[in-house]
Amino acid sequence: MTDHEALDRWIDAHFDEEVRFLQELIRVPTDTPPGNNAPHAERTAELLEGMGLRPERHPVPAEQVRAHGLESITNLIVRRRYSDEGPVIALNAHGDVVPPGEGWTHDPYGGDIEDGKIYGRAAAVSKSDFATYTFALRALEALGKPLRGGVELHFTYDEEFGGELGPGWLLSQGLTRPDLMIAAGFSYQVVVAHNGCLQLEVTVQGEMSHAAIPDSGTDALQGAVHIMQALYALNRDYLGVRSGVEGITHPYLNIGRIEGGTNTNVVPGKVVFKLDRRMIPEEDPAQVEASLRDTIAAAAACFAPPRGGRALRVDVRRILLARAMVPLPGNRVLVEPLQRHAQALFGEPIPAVGTPLYTDVRLYVERGIPGVIYGAGPRTVLESHAKRADERLELEDLRRATQVVARTLRDLLAPNCRI
Repeated sequence: MTDHEALDRWIDAHFDEEVRFLQELIRVPTDTPPGNNAPHAERTAELLEGMGLRPERHPVPAEQVRAHGLESITNLIVRRRYSDEGPVIALNAHGDVVPPGEGWTHDPYGGDIEDGKIYGRAAAVSKSDFATYTFALRALEALGKPLRGGVELHFTYDEEFGGELGPGWLLSQGLTRPDLMIAAGFSYQVVVAHNGCLQLEVTVQGEMSHAAIPDSGTDALQGAVHIMQALYALNRDYLGVRSGVEGITHPYLNIGRIEGGTNTNVVPGKVVFKLDRRMIPEEDPAQVEASLRDTIAAAAACFAPPRGGRALRVDVRRILLARAMVPLPGNRVLVEPLQRHAQALFGEPIPAVGTPLYTDVRLYVERGIPGVIYGAGPRTVLESHAKRADERLELEDLRRATQVVARTLRDLLAPNCRI
């Protein structure tokens, strides 16, 4: 029996245990906001300890967490060192998720299994890869063969808010410095690049007045609509800006949240909206932000208030900058074995492509650590229902992705491998 076959058999024999582990992770909510994620980290740590692994608990200082609009974060690291020679490979997945919202036919925290699928918030993105990476590591060690280098599990809790208090915090504090890394993803492609993301909060202030005499004030909502129309018009221009990275098309802009007004019979004096601008890898974030600010300022300046009314006052605040992930040359040592083993196990070619999402991988890549995205999941985000009702994962994808990662680790950490 080859080493790869032995890894596959161990994962098959322990797959029911892997599924139960994922169910336990789904059953502890990690809705972000509000972002009270330390309880999930503690439950994860308990489960890992029950497997003989020893997770380090790294709580982020409370004042930093509150400053980011969250409640609690404890990041976990499991370190397994086999020899002083060879690469340390980090496996990173995030436990924080958006709230479930409405429309579910399954309990979002139930971990229900039906027709070969497991349901629940984060079943696909990315508590699934807590399971993928944990059981790939366990299979690797159960093989009982000599290994070089090491493996680290990085289970973090700030991806939804940008990752700076997740992997970014672990790296900035000097708590880890791997040589290579793999992050949570889907099974039918190896992602080597991704979009960046700029999020801005725009506050539009007019002058509140009685709805019976609207000309006595300046309607901040009308002003905000005027500005938003100017922003949405940019999406037409973005269609002509094409990326050269396969899997990534063009930039785009979305306005995802609007707040304002005090009552239906009051002309709104203040409106706040938040926008999300996805940036292709070829774009300069500083230029993108400057262009958006210019568009907002120009639209505000040409908004005509009522005669004698106060001109609009607009404040723009950056709330997130996630730079694009650009492939580092060293990632080929990860791409090749992941593609080869995934093709063997899934029975089809596995492309290496970019994705329009943004992820925590950029935080490693920005520090010179080559990384790729690969884990358990379907071909598309849409199929997974991530950030939608009834998020789900095919259990067979979980099984085979675990085998792919275990095989890849064996190849990279074998004594005869020199990378």
